[in-house]
Amino acid sequence: MNKQITTYALHNYRTIPQIASLNEEMLKEIEVVGRVLPFKTNNYVVDELIDWSDVENDPIFTLNFPRRGMLEKKHYAAIEKLLDEGADKATMDAKVQQIRMALNPNPAGQEHNVPYLGEIKLKGIQHKYPETVLFFPSQGQTCHAYCTFCFRWPQFSGMSELKFAMKEADLLLTYLRLHHEVTDILFTGGDPMVMNTSTLAAYIRPLLHPDFAHVHSIRIGTKSLAYWPYRYLTDKDSDELISLFEEIIKAGKNLSIQAHFNHPRELSTDAVKQAISRIKGTGAQIRTQSPLLKHINDKPEIWSEMWRKQVDLGCIPYYMFIARDTGAKHYFELPLDRCWQIFRRAYRKVSGLCRTVRGPSMSDHAGKIQVLGVQEIRGEKIFVLRFIQGRNPKWVDVPFFAEYNPKATWFNQLRPAFGEERFFFEESRKRLEITKPFLFE
Repeated sequence: MNKQITTYALHNYRTIPQIASLNEEMLKEIEVVGRVLPFKTNNYVVDELIDWSDVENDPIFTLNFPRRGMLEKKHYAAIEKLLDEGADKATMDAKVQQIRMALNPNPAGQEHNVPYLGEIKLKGIQHKYPETVLFFPSQGQTCHAYCTFCFRWPQFSGMSELKFAMKEADLLLTYLRLHHEVTDILFTGGDPMVMNTSTLAAYIRPLLHPDFAHVHSIRIGTKSLAYWPYRYLTDKDSDELISLFEEIIKAGKNLSIQAHFNHPRELSTDAVKQAISRIKGTGAQIRTQSPLLKHINDKPEIWSEMWRKQVDLGCIPYYMFIARDTGAKHYFELPLDRCWQIFRRAYRKVSGLCRTVRGPSMSDHAGKIQVLGVQEIRGEKIFVLRFIQGRNPKWVDVPFFAEYNPKATWFNQLRPAFGEERFFFEESRKRLEITKPFLFE
């Protein structure tokens, strides 16, 4: 059974030996930071993934449990003071909301990705790229455990005005009937795999109808393989879930599980290996992705080991992302140059079967921008960049250049190279921002 542990119930779990082993200072840090950034973990993570003999340095502990450094000092001090004073709920909530709004809770212009159906704004859909629609089923807007780096942390923080979610599957289907350029549907969240199988099937089965022949691929973005592999093994409806995957494949659709693995240890248990095998037995693909994170996986050896393990288990390494500019980014971020160095050193350690991975990539408002490298051209040190995906498809795979900035950790900190006033796509980007998606020249 998935037993969840959250900030507000932490005192109830002090009888769990691992939790009881934490000192009072660490427990207080969890409570302080957890007031601002969401915290939830479960018994699988606690029992099978964390090395409790070295929690100070353990990557899986840091992936799940809030650490003091995840809040700026002034923000931490403000919440700690209110807790020590026994502040009332209204006072605490106001300060928490103020801090959250300072953490860029809606990064990369996600609000510009929300399309319309007539005059109806489809708050549970994002349509950033012509061929791909992201769908946020309302029942999937939580996770088995929360990653401390998560860029969708507002989904779990009661910030309803910034939440992407939709119950009305009929609106999705109507939208897809009008947009035959869409070939891929990505179910995301939160984590769609927290839904029971009957709910997930209610969203997916209509897409198997001939009306949606233009939809070739169904993707499910999930952390469940890493945080709760029993979803595919022993949950009460796991057999029905596997049958649903088989049904999708038999209908002629490609099913891709977009699995989030941040560290090789998440691939080490018998449960995750069995779950991967069971999913692959349905004919589905498993593609793997992760951000590059300080304190978690900021060594090339970790990435090369992770990619090799994934291939050994029949998974396809897909993306290395750069930590998004939101939430606790200051705790996890690395300079772009360092990200590229880690990627290339890991990439050269593995065979071609692992080199399906792409990165390091930033999900900027304009699209997915890959750092191809650092070069010196005409005496100027520059970043070489390209779009892997672009809000305008014409931008894709066009190399462009930015001035070298050794401190830059995100695209908005870069300037065009060679004295140019703007990047080649910026004029078009401004026009896209003032139109309803999804419009292109």
